[in-house]
This record gives sequence, C-alpha cells and structure tokens, in this order.
Amino acid sequence: MKLNYQIQGAGAPVILMHGMFGSLSNLGLVGRALIDHYQVISVDLRNHGESPHAMEMDYPSMADDIVELMENLGIPKAHLLGHSMGGKVGMQVALNRPEKVDKLIVADIAPVDYTPDRHGGVLEGLKALAQARPTSRQQANELLAEHVEDSWVRAFLLKNLLRADDGHFDLRLYLEGILANYYDTLTLAPTGTPFNGPTLFIKGADSAYIQDKHRETVMRLFPNAQLKIINNAGHWLHAEKPDTFNRIVTQFLAGNRD
Repeated sequence: MKLNYQIQGAGAPVILMHGMFGSLSNLGLVGRALIDHYQVISVDLRNHGESPHAMEMDYPSMADDIVELMENLGIPKAHLLGHSMGGKVGMQVALNRPEKVDKLIVADIAPVDYTPDRHGGVLEGLKALAQARPTSRQQANELLAEHVEDSWVRAFLLKNLLRADDGHFDLRLYLEGILANYYDTLTLAPTGTPFNGPTLFIKGADSAYIQDKHRETVMRLFPNAQLKIINNAGHWLHAEKPDTFNRIVTQFLAGNRD
C-alpha cells in the first residue's frame, strides 16, 4: 500500500508514525525539532489522513506499508518514531525487519495486548459524526461532546473533518476499516524476533499505557531498551510537553550515532 507522506529536512531518515484517529500532522512539533539534522518523513498510516483505505488493518500489514515506503524512497535503514498505534507499528517493523531499523522510539505504548474499551466513547462519537454529516464544526463538536467529554480530545478528533462538495462534513478516516479491526487485531501486541537495536520508550507519568508489569515483556523483545518518563503528562505527551519530549528524542538520536 502506498502511504501518503511528507518529507522535510535532510540527513539520516526519521519516520514519524501517528496514533489511532490521527494523521501525519500530529507529530509536527517533534518533526520541526528534527528537520535541521534529519530527513523527517511523516506518514498517514492506512485508513488515516490521505492514505488508502483497506478492510485489512493489523500490525504486520501496517509494518509492511512502512517497509514498502522505505523501499520506494530508496531508504535502506531509518530511525522510527511512533506514538501509540504508530509505536506498535514501529515495534512490528523492528521485530520483523530489524535490518530496516536504526533506532526505535516508542511513545506511550507497550508491546502488550490491550483491552478494547479505551476508545469506546471516541468510536461512538465518530460513528455519530459519520451518520449525521454535520454542516458546521460547531455542530460536529456538539455531536461529539455527547460521547467525548474531554475538549482537547474532541479538538484532536475534529481534525479529521473534511468538507464535501454538498457542504456537509465527512471523515477522512476510513471508519469502517478501523471498526472492523479495532476490537481484535488492533488491540494485539506486535510479535516477532527480539530487536537488539537501541530502543527508547517514553511514558507520560499520568498515563497507564506503560506499566511496571510490562517491563519483562519489553526487555524480552527489546533487550537494548531504556525508559524515560515525562512528569505531568498523559498519553498525548508529545503535545502536552513538547519541549521535554523533543529534547528526549533529539538527545537519544544524537547520543547513539555511529
């Protein structure tokens, strides 16, 4: 699958992969912090943004999308940085195709199975938007507020609105493909052969996605892993504490150069 992407900067390539319901703009702050020293490739993962739609949506196929993009761009090896779902995609690439990965950065997700109830309200809200096809962003926000209390999360989700020719708003997301896989394949852990390359997990202190009980699994699959914790940050740590997040990322990439 040929993913939509944007390239900025020059140098060693770094591929940025967003989380569920996001797009390539979500990691824009860290991308801008890297472009002076790296070639930054921001991608829309399948069924998100302007990338193609598919009913098949699991981590092996999404990892294959990244490898295909690298091959199409003539990139033999790259640093990978992924947030949440994008972090699982990055881990899957590293576990299956380690020769393609230089350094791996995983933001607030672990290589474990998760219960499928974390986004229940979000999914119901997005389904309501898709069915109602609102005519204004205010109307869309009000519809979404019936299912999603957090105004910051609503603002994030509303970035997926796209005005159609008839004046109504549709979703850029391929919601049908996401819903078909969300409750099974998308909650699963990435699997494969342990990746021995430099790996950094970054956790938001207020987030429960990475827990002490995950350490054994993390170290088994990523024996050269380290963990950094950002205080006063939750799951959206790259947006909540961008200066701290960007500093951790740039120091990790620079400190482990050959």
